[in-house]
Amino acid sequence: MRIRRRGPLQEMREIWRQFGRDRRGNYALMTVVAMVPLMGGVAIAVDFTEMNREKQMVSNALDAANFATARRLTEGATDDQLKAYALDFFKANLNDIDPASTTLNVTLPSSATGGGVLTMTAQLNYKPYFYPAFAQLVGKSADDANKRLSFNVISQVRLKNTLEVALVLDNSGSMTTAGTGSRQQRIDLLKTAAKQLVDTLAQQAAMIKQIDKPVQFGLVPFAASVNVGPANGNASWMDTEGLSPVSNENFDWSTLNAADKYAQQTNGIWYKRGTGWGSEEGQMLTRFSLYRDMKVVTNHERVANSKRVVCAEYNSNNTCKRSYDAYDYADTYGPFASWQGCVEARPYPYNVNDAPPSGGSANTGIGVGDPATMFVPMFAPDEPGNHWKVTQDPKEASPATYGAVNSWWNDNPSSSSGQSRLRNMAKYFQPRPIDAPALPAGNGPNYSCTTNPITPLTDVSVADGLTSIKAAIDLMQPSGGTNVPEGMAWGWKVVSSGEPFTQGRSETERGNDKVVIVLTDGANTYYTPSSLSYSDPADSKSTYASYGYLNPGYNRTSVGRMFMGTSSAIGQFDYSNANYTNALNEQMATLCNNAKAANIMVMTVALDLSTTKDADKLAIDALKSCSSDSRFRKDSTDPSKPAKLFWNATGASLSNDFKEIGNELSNLRVVG
Repeated sequence: MRIRRRGPLQEMREIWRQFGRDRRGNYALMTVVAMVPLMGGVAIAVDFTEMNREKQMVSNALDAANFATARRLTEGATDDQLKAYALDFFKANLNDIDPASTTLNVTLPSSATGGGVLTMTAQLNYKPYFYPAFAQLVGKSADDANKRLSFNVISQVRLKNTLEVALVLDNSGSMTTAGTGSRQQRIDLLKTAAKQLVDTLAQQAAMIKQIDKPVQFGLVPFAASVNVGPANGNASWMDTEGLSPVSNENFDWSTLNAADKYAQQTNGIWYKRGTGWGSEEGQMLTRFSLYRDMKVVTNHERVANSKRVVCAEYNSNNTCKRSYDAYDYADTYGPFASWQGCVEARPYPYNVNDAPPSGGSANTGIGVGDPATMFVPMFAPDEPGNHWKVTQDPKEASPATYGAVNSWWNDNPSSSSGQSRLRNMAKYFQPRPIDAPALPAGNGPNYSCTTNPITPLTDVSVADGLTSIKAAIDLMQPSGGTNVPEGMAWGWKVVSSGEPFTQGRSETERGNDKVVIVLTDGANTYYTPSSLSYSDPADSKSTYASYGYLNPGYNRTSVGRMFMGTSSAIGQFDYSNANYTNALNEQMATLCNNAKAANIMVMTVALDLSTTKDADKLAIDALKSCSSDSRFRKDSTDPSKPAKLFWNATGASLSNDFKEIGNELSNLRVVG
C-alpha cells in the first residue's frame, strides 16, 4: 500500500476548504474567519518552538567544536587542519539537523599576541513547517512565503595562556647597598619581591587543571658573567673540543713544545703528543682538560730509609768539610681547581641572538655548523707574576713588581713579554708546591665567575617546583661587576625551546607567553686594570670577564669581542670604562630588539637609579627602551600609546612594583 503524504501547505489548504464547506450552525462563517489568525498563531508557535530547538542544537554543536578545536590548537595543528577539524566536529554534533542548511566560520587567534580568542560563528537557514501556508493564505507570494529564516550563533573561547618567565636578576656587588627608603639590602628586598611574584602566579597556576605546566619560572642570576652550571660541562652545546675561536684567544698551545711532550693541532683541535704524556697521549687539549691537568701537591712525604749524607763543601784534599742529611720525598697530587660553570659571551652576532649551538666535532671535523655558536667555559689566564718563588732573575719578578689583577700561577721563565707570559701554556703543567702562598679570594681560573647557576624553567603549579625556584632565589649572593646584556641573553635562552635549555614550549605554540624580567641597580660595567688600581703587564686593556680581554681581541685580531657589531660611535681602540659601558649598552639594545622581534615579552626594572645622574639616566633609558609594550595598560602621559613594561623602582617601592608586574602577567591569563 502506498501512502501519499501531504505537505504542510496542502494540509492547511484542505483544512481551509473543509471549514469553508461547513454550513452547519450559525457560527460557520464566524469560525472560518476566526480560524485565519488562530491557525496563523498555531503555525508560528510550532515553527518558533522548532526553530529554538534547532538553534540550541546548533549552539551546542558550535561550543563543542570550539572547545575541541582549542585543544587541537594548543597541540600545534596548522590553520588548515584546525578549520577542517572544527567543521567536521561541528557537523558531527548537529544530530538531526541537515548540515547543508548550516555554514561555519572560524576565526583563529593570532600567534603574535599569545593565546587570544578563538571565535566561531554558525549560520542556520531554517525552513519553517507551517508558516509558508499561513503566509500564502494572507496574501504573501509563494516566493516570499517560502523564504528560509536565517540566524547566527557565535561562540568564543579565550585560550588559557601558559606562562614561561625568566627572572634575570642583578647579583653584582652593589646589591649589598641598602635600598632607598628601606633599611634592608637591595638583594634582600629583591628576594622578597621575586618570591612574592612567584607565589602570586603559582596560586593561579594551581587552579588550572586542564593543561600541563601552566606557569613556569626560571632564574638567571647575573653579575660580570652568567653561570650555566658545572654539571653541563659535557653538554652537547658546550665547546668540549676547543673548536670555537674564543677557546684559544688567550692561549698558545704551541708553547707546549718539549721533545717528548708537545701539542699538535689536527682539524682545528689540539692534541697531546709525545711519550712524555704517558697514558694521556692523544687526548685533546682544551680549557676543560686544563682544569683537569693543573695539579697541586697535596702531600709531601719523606720516604722511609731514604736518609743519605750529602757533602755540601770539600776540603782541598777532597775530604768533606761540611755535610747535611738528605732524604727522598714522595709527592701526592690533587686537582688545583675545577670549572665552576661560567661561560664566555659568544662572538657577534651570536651574543645578541638565540642561534642554536651547532659546532663541529672530533669525529666529523669542522664542516658541521659553526663552532663560534658553541659556548666556551671561562678560564681566566694566569696573569704575569709569580706566587711561590721570587729570585733575583728579572724574569722571575714577584707579583708586587707586576701588580696584576689575577696572578695565580708561576710564570714560565722562557717567556719574556707580558703577553707571552699570559699565553704560555707550559706553566700550567708544573705542579703547585704544597707550601705555595694562598691565593686572594676570587683569584684563579674562575675569576669573574661569582654567581650561582641558572635554574631552568620550573613548574610552580606543583609544590616541589615552587619550593625549588624560591630556594634558588634565596641562595643569590651579590658579588662582582654588571653585565646586563649577558644576563638578558641567557634569560632568552632559558625560555627558548632550543638548546642550551629546552624546557620552554615551542615558539609556534599558541596560548603561550615567553617573558623575560630584567632587574639591575646599575650601569653595565667592564673594567680597565688601572681603574681598579692594578697594573696591566700583559697589555690586556681590561680585566677578564665574559668578553675575555679587550686586547689583542677576537681570535687575536685588533677588535675586542665587545666591540663587534657596534656602531662607529664606539671607538674600537678606546680602552676606557666609559666606552666599555657604551659598547655593552649597544649590544643590549640590539639584543632586546631581537628578542622582542622573536615575540619575547621583556619587562625591565631599574632599582635605585637616579634620573638626575648622567650615568644612571643612561642606564634607565637603556632599560626603558629594552622593555616591551603592555597589552593592557595605556601610557599615563599619552593614552593613545601603550604603557612601557618598565619600572623605575626604589627600595621602598620594589615590592609594589613587582605586584604590578604580577598583575600584568595575570592579565595574560584571563579566561573568557
